Amino acid sequence: MVRYSVITDPICRLHDNMAYLECQARLENACAGVPEGKLEEVSVTAAPEDILRVHSPHYLSWLERRCTSTPSLMFLDSDTYITPHSYDVALHAAGAVITAVERSMNGEHCFALIRPPGHHAEQDKPMGFCLLNNVAIAAAKLVTGVDRVAIVDWDVHHGNGIQHAFYGSNKVLYCSVQQANLFPFSGTMDEIGSGYGKGFTINAPLRPRSGIGDYSAVFSEIFAPAIARFKPDALLVAAGLDILDDDPLGGMQIRPEDFRILVRILKQAAGVPLALVLEGGYGPSNGDAVSHILAALASENPDPGWDTPTGVAAGPSESTRATLSVLKKIHRCS
Repeated sequence: MVRYSVITDPICRLHDNMAYLECQARLENACAGVPEGKLEEVSVTAAPEDILRVHSPHYLSWLERRCTSTPSLMFLDSDTYITPHSYDVALHAAGAVITAVERSMNGEHCFALIRPPGHHAEQDKPMGFCLLNNVAIAAAKLVTGVDRVAIVDWDVHHGNGIQHAFYGSNKVLYCSVQQANLFPFSGTMDEIGSGYGKGFTINAPLRPRSGIGDYSAVFSEIFAPAIARFKPDALLVAAGLDILDDDPLGGMQIRPEDFRILVRILKQAAGVPLALVLEGGYGPSNGDAVSHILAALASENPDPGWDTPTGVAAGPSESTRATLSVLKKIHRCS
């Protein structure tokens, strides 16, 4: 068995709106998929210097003031709420992701089951349920000590905040597969980076109702060659579970067992332990999906077909094949 750990922080429950999709109940649902005795509680706060690599001082001060002055619950925009404790919770969520990355660098896969999510948060504003950009904060800290970091984002929504954080960098490879024409309406194929970062952003927008045949083709034909060529020192996964077929916000057709093949492709491509971070995911099968992800992390040499769902045999749709063809030309994937 390969070493893996799963971490969470009890403080997450202090950022909660029980009447909303992004709530503590969805995290508890995801945690229910962790084998008994494997869920470890941690309490780590991200240091100010780590957060300031991604977010502006003005934004942090503003966010802290808004949270501490909130009597009970307030919305910062149409999607993103805060409680009096949300700033501290966000600091802890970022700290847990940093912990997961450190564990991966020490030789074990680690899944950080935390909230609020982060991949939409921009340098100077919250967005889409997100307050601080957990994955970007951890990756930005990591590249101060290593040469190359890869990020794969499989959330149903494009991770605009992560992309913008590293758009001009050649030290971070950002690979995102997302439902096309969905919030935040970014992540087109021609968004590939700028300056030194040109070519280090890969976006694969897929049509609604795409399934494992489509996702596995993107992972094996686009992401895996790009990651192998990049030779990252670490691989972070923005692991949104809202690509599941029962998610109320998404329109994709991924089933819980399908995550096994996606994890296996990433493990083989990177050759390094994975640090996974919960992003979105609001449906009833979150826990089942987490259990399959962990099974794939723990497996060393699976038998042929053990994690190959039947949908893979059908292959990608014609729309996805067209997307793959364009991406292969842009990013020279063979």
